Amino acid sequence: MSFSRNVRNLRLGNSAKGWRKCPSRSLSATPKLYSGPAPPPKVFTIKSMMNKKAKKKKITMVTAYDTPSAIHVDKALIDILLVGDSVGMVELGYETTLPVTMEDIIHHCQAVTRGCKRPLIVADMPFGSFEACEKDAVRNAARILKEGGGVDAVKIEGGAVRAGTIKRVVESGVAVMGHIGLTPQSFSAL
Repeated sequence: MSFSRNVRNLRLGNSAKGWRKCPSRSLSATPKLYSGPAPPPKVFTIKSMMNKKAKKKKITMVTAYDTPSAIHVDKALIDILLVGDSVGMVELGYETTLPVTMEDIIHHCQAVTRGCKRPLIVADMPFGSFEACEKDAVRNAARILKEGGGVDAVKIEGGAVRAGTIKRVVESGVAVMGHIGLTPQSFSAL
């Protein structure tokens, strides 16, 4: 049977050999082929990230602050989604990231987690939430995970100077992504 005959049969409602009609209420001018539902994408975890790194594969990461953006990140199969303190400048109209609060980050984490299920979701620890003492850092990191709607890890700015804080947060059961290099939260000290 030729391709054009298969198309004509589908338009007329007849089944063509080896083809199934797409379940829909109306037939369009062009046939829709249906092969069943697409398999759901695998959830990206810290273990997935370690496996990709070991295989020298690229890891994708993007920042988002709201549900619509998170939906697009999910559909694009991005590996890691960061809810950054840059939300202050991008969404809230601040001139820097310094005024961003724990409440701001948690609110935007909740919005993002409603929009995606696949990526590893990392939340920025805002300025003032981890610098004073390790106890505050542990308490605030746990708060983000508990109230953030499904956040997987937190991000803490700083290099070796924050090693003790990061160690305590990890020991408390919270995964941490470090942030080295340019650290916008400490720009006033530059």
